[in-house]
Amino acid sequence: MEAVLKNLASTVELLAAAAHSCVVNQWDKQTVSRAFHWAKYCEHIYARFHNNSAIRRVMEKQLQLTNQSLRDAIPEYSEVSFSDLPHCQHLLLSRLLSNPELPISIIKLLFDTKSPVNDMGSEYEDITGLCSHMVQCKSACKVLRPLSGFSPLGADAEVQGEMLMERLGAMLSQGGDLHLAEHFLCSVLQLFEGAAQHLCPVIAAALLTTRDSATQAASQDFLLNWLQNQHSVLQRMCSVLPSTLLKDLAKEHLKFRDAYRSVLKKWASDMEYSLSDGEWVQTSTKPTVSFQNITDHFLALFEACPSVRRTTEDEMRTLKISDGDFDVRGLSVWGDLLAALDCQN
Repeated sequence: MEAVLKNLASTVELLAAAAHSCVVNQWDKQTVSRAFHWAKYCEHIYARFHNNSAIRRVMEKQLQLTNQSLRDAIPEYSEVSFSDLPHCQHLLLSRLLSNPELPISIIKLLFDTKSPVNDMGSEYEDITGLCSHMVQCKSACKVLRPLSGFSPLGADAEVQGEMLMERLGAMLSQGGDLHLAEHFLCSVLQLFEGAAQHLCPVIAAALLTTRDSATQAASQDFLLNWLQNQHSVLQRMCSVLPSTLLKDLAKEHLKFRDAYRSVLKKWASDMEYSLSDGEWVQTSTKPTVSFQNITDHFLALFEACPSVRRTTEDEMRTLKISDGDFDVRGLSVWGDLLAALDCQN
């Protein structure tokens, strides 16, 4: 039993280091793998002894002693209780992600979706993709949670969006280098390369996360600023997300509203009238959107932000005049958009 208590204390100290120590920036794949091994060990001893009242009391006493020692050394330390032990791997993950010193290479490894979790052929598990596996487990809990509201984003995206905000918050709240935070977001973009349909809901979930602190508000503002400079990601979001989500984002964030409007104007300006098809078609924008798509997007934006309609339509009238101000279909995309919007008003 002495060995069990010693291992328990060491693992709790490990959790504290994962959250607060700068030594994390030197951790490699094997070190993180060992850390998750010991977190899993705590889950195992909980499963084995939680119904044994005598052993449980001894373990709780050890946790009290270790927590007190760590509290004295680390003022912002969060205690580990006996009831935390069955979720020790998730606790380790959240504490690692809250530490801005965690190397981006480790984050990419943990969230790798291309390689399943497997056995390394050693005493420790392979951590590749481990976070993705945990996201699935946590998402299942969200889906099964009683009385939980339906989300069009999906549980996986909600969980990953929360993780994204936690990580950004950790990097920005401690006076972190903004370039490091940008590098982190670019790494996330690389991680989802070729899978934009999965990345866009994650970003949307992050931006729609309830802002209950100045840190979360700052994280969302930083993400919006980054998104405005990632034109391909922004266009992909506007093309793949449901209009209901885009309306929510436009209502919630002025910067997203302005960026959304700019994307729609860009799409419209890239259109040419095809005489053979008898309609406006895209010439260079990717992904390709139709004239009707653009019209529907403008209507969604106007519904979310009615004050934007007048300004936008005034701009369209000015652009129509620059095209010759003809009321003939096919001569000005702006004139035809105004007519389409008026018909569906």
